[in-house]
Amino acid sequence: MNYFKIKKYDIANGKGIRTSIFVSGCTFHCEDCFNYEAWSFSSGHKFDEDAKKELFDLLGDEQCKGLSVLGGEPLMQGQELLDLLKEVRLTFPDKNIWLWTGYYMNELNDLQKEIVSYCDYVIDGRFEKSQAYKKYLFKGSGNQTIWQRQENGEFVVSEYNDM
Repeated sequence: MNYFKIKKYDIANGKGIRTSIFVSGCTFHCEDCFNYEAWSFSSGHKFDEDAKKELFDLLGDEQCKGLSVLGGEPLMQGQELLDLLKEVRLTFPDKNIWLWTGYYMNELNDLQKEIVSYCDYVIDGRFEKSQAYKKYLFKGSGNQTIWQRQENGEFVVSEYNDM
């Protein structure tokens, strides 16, 4: 898995002060994508042990409320992202995980469903330029939905969805 950047003290991608990782690789190529530089799966840097240490050091900051995973397309990262999220959840059980994906929840395969099972919030749906008529808090266009995982593991539409 490659990543385009790791961002410290991100306040735009999820609630609170966060650490964000922007993974590389996406085949959706949404018109006016804010992160088109990360479309290539080979862009950025290899997510190696040094990158993982940097990410975990940032997550260890008590001001950091959690991890935000964006892209590129996170759900095109497969087993590597699943392994990372499992380790984040195990190491930082009190931190929450937000994930942005161009897939809709009803399009996910079994591996992608397992990946999102480690997330507290999932913002789904491809960015639609024609529906970006409003400045949303945590999503780019009106067709996207912010889902929140419940204690039973099911996802419901979040209170953040209409903000």
